[in-house]
Amino acid sequence: MVLESTMICFDNSDYQRNGDYFPTRLNVQKDGINLVCLTKLRSNPENNVGLMTLSNTVEVLATLTSDVGRIFSKMHLIQPKGEINLMTGIRIAHLVLKHRQGKNHKMRIVVFVGSPIKNEEGELVKQAKRLKKEKVNVDIVSFGDHGNNIETLTAFINALNGKDGTGSHLVSVPRGSALSDALLSSPIIQGEDGMGAAGLGGAAFEFGVDPNEDPELALALRVSMEEQRQRQESEQRRAGADNAGSTGNAESAGSAPASGESGTGSSGVTVPNSNSEEAMLQRALALSTETPEDNLPDFANMTEEEQIAFAMQMSMQDAADDNVTQQAKRPKTDDASAPMDVDEDYSEVIGDPAFLQSVLENLPGVDPQSEAVRDAVGSLNKDKDKKTDGKDDQKK
Repeated sequence: MVLESTMICFDNSDYQRNGDYFPTRLNVQKDGINLVCLTKLRSNPENNVGLMTLSNTVEVLATLTSDVGRIFSKMHLIQPKGEINLMTGIRIAHLVLKHRQGKNHKMRIVVFVGSPIKNEEGELVKQAKRLKKEKVNVDIVSFGDHGNNIETLTAFINALNGKDGTGSHLVSVPRGSALSDALLSSPIIQGEDGMGAAGLGGAAFEFGVDPNEDPELALALRVSMEEQRQRQESEQRRAGADNAGSTGNAESAGSAPASGESGTGSSGVTVPNSNSEEAMLQRALALSTETPEDNLPDFANMTEEEQIAFAMQMSMQDAADDNVTQQAKRPKTDDASAPMDVDEDYSEVIGDPAFLQSVLENLPGVDPQSEAVRDAVGSLNKDKDKKTDGKDDQKK
């Protein structure tokens, strides 16, 4: 494959703000430069690519390199400003190519022109003859349909190629066309032998895969893309249905007061529309208080004080119902004699001399035969005898 060093000239004039190429000329130009960089660098790993701008003072953003990430990072910082300076840009690009590291590399300049050219045709032809002597090829991508650009650039390319030369090319992209698609089918990407796009790794095909080489992968990618498209469409339909439902609820809520005022009963009480939000609230309130709907007050005709008084009355009624419910749910207890029985049971156990004697024997440092311990046990026995006599008298 051909060893080549390529300098790409970016037109970042104010004309690139125009939206006649979707989304803007600046963005489609970036896509085209991405395509050119990938083609050049993948066709041969030793190829080099540089980037520079053409508006006002020409600026070299990236010198010749094989790092495509460096080119992309510099390119995405470009903003439109000023007017195009084509002659100065081509001269500086030629100067950069003269200082390339690989002297056996061929030199090529790729110029993107999307602004009116103010240089004279004669000046461009003289510059083309100098480049031809230096064996520099120039590819020009013209877009935007500006006046006499095509005639001037055609004369420039013809002077470069001479009678038999075909190394330089001019690609004109009319409005409404995709710049990247035009480049894919042009000699700038395809090359003279039509094999230049092979380095894209299938970028010219749908999903980046050649269906002739790997039909199963191409089919799987197509099916996956179709499923994703159907999923997005279903989500959009669901979102549209939700928005329509919320809009319908808002309209019904807005029409509730008018319909509520129009419907009146014979008793003079306003009967709201059954589909309105106020009617549903009143129906729910009637069910919660177990009050017939006809006995509800007319909230529309009540003053603020009456509404507050009615709300306090309802809250007090709810509080009373809660107290009754809690009392009904509270379990019934037996007489207060139950804890006394427990106390008596414990007193009977503690007053048992045999039990006390066994406990005192197991305690460390306590002598069960001492006089103090005997007096304490005797007093407990006396208290037990008194309680027993009192119970017997009560039974009699």
